[in-house]
Amino acid sequence: MKISTREGSEYFRGLLLLIGKDRVITDPEVTLMHRVGKALGFNGQFTTEAIGTILDNSYIPSEPPKFSSVELTKRFIRDGLAIARSDDGIHTFEADWLRAVALQNGLDVGWFEMEKESAMKRPRDLGASLEADSISVGTGS
Repeated sequence: MKISTREGSEYFRGLLLLIGKDRVITDPEVTLMHRVGKALGFNGQFTTEAIGTILDNSYIPSEPPKFSSVELTKRFIRDGLAIARSDDGIHTFEADWLRAVALQNGLDVGWFEMEKESAMKRPRDLGASLEADSISVGTGS
């Protein structure tokens, strides 16, 4: 899937906000955010700095990202659930954030709940593929 630079930035920003929702950023979340950042074309140093400052950065807009397609929104939510799940559980604040993204983008809450339940049943695997792995950022839609 090819997406615009703006949507790539929104995808990354949204996941950054997600990892800060429970006010604890774990090593597995950092690992996965670096994978997402690389897949979306972000420099490793930028990703490290963004992760390191997300808890105290009041300049990052906190509203849920709005995407141009349902498909991209679903990819974002699946990656968000994988990242939230990476530290053995999905915190209530993380689930609430992802649910808000689903609603902001016109997805059915029932779909979100089924995806969340499915994510909780999967074993933690930091090497598993992410939706971002198949996204190309450039001059797409």
